[in-house]
Amino acid sequence: MKIQIPIYQIDAFTSRVFSGNPAAVCPLKEWLDDSVMQSIATENNLSETAFFVKEESGYCIRWFTPVREVDLCGHATLASGFVFFKHINPDSNKVEFHSKSGLLSVTRDKEFLSLDFPAQPPKPCTAPKVLVEGLKKEPAEVLCSEDFLVVYPSEKDIVALRPDFSKLSELGLRGVIATAKGDKVDFVSRFFAPTYGINEDPVTGSAHCELTPFWADRLQKDELHALQLSKRGGELFCRMAGDRVIISGRAVEYMKGNITLET
Repeated sequence: MKIQIPIYQIDAFTSRVFSGNPAAVCPLKEWLDDSVMQSIATENNLSETAFFVKEESGYCIRWFTPVREVDLCGHATLASGFVFFKHINPDSNKVEFHSKSGLLSVTRDKEFLSLDFPAQPPKPCTAPKVLVEGLKKEPAEVLCSEDFLVVYPSEKDIVALRPDFSKLSELGLRGVIATAKGDKVDFVSRFFAPTYGINEDPVTGSAHCELTPFWADRLQKDELHALQLSKRGGELFCRMAGDRVIISGRAVEYMKGNITLET
């Protein structure tokens, strides 16, 4: 028997296609086998594919990179909210998703979507030798949370990074966030996660769970404007809210279609 699964490709943290971070979103009537969801994510070959299902407790969401499932993803959650508001419940301005990282919400205010995520403040740590070797440029500071957060003196240092991804893949944490104070915004960043099959992620919402508390403390302000300096680029507006981080941005639909599977 053939089944049809809707699929949408959404560019998140941008107002125009071909920029921001593309995510695939598959609303499901019921969960597929994990191996099938992983195969779909591998076939899509995007940094994340999100699946969500309505259950008794509400909507539940999961995210897969091309090689494995992850516990938290920002841009694919923003993309899922976009799909929910546009195609499932256009009258709603808020959706909540149960996840492995707890309850997450997406709210809509005109063209902006906002994520309510847990803050993950990084703490100073010793830089492993392979981290510095992989970055090819020693950072001014190194901190740790879900990822290594490396701080450089200037925005041009972030732009100039040409990492050795084979070296970075030896690290034990999820990935590496490189960041600096911005020239025209509060801070800039890039994100590398070769262990998860993503050498450089275009825009990483979840990394801003670490970046926001760091820069809020460093700059002594709770509302921050950020750019991720990947080739595609992305714009984020971040705000501290106690032990939570509000991460806002725009999104745009690139494609919609159906996946046909044999069962």
